[in-house]
Amino acid sequence: MNADGTVRAFIRPGMRVAIVQKADQISGKTTQGIVKEILTNSPTHPHGIKVRLETGAVGRVKRIIHDCVSLRPKAP
Repeated sequence: MNADGTVRAFIRPGMRVAIVQKADQISGKTTQGIVKEILTNSPTHPHGIKVRLETGAVGRVKRIIHDCVSLRPKAP
């Protein structure tokens, strides 16, 4: 898996990721959270796929922390 967040196919809602928000691009400060929505339409992006977290924060994925989707029980 590409853990750096530049490939859209590897990112899904429910995954825990670290993003860099626009205001934090210079410092490189990351924010962790769960992906709510994928905002980038292209299959790849050199600076990271843009997502919205469940908290409402928007930024580019710098790192996939782990896949929470596979840990959730499947609906009957």
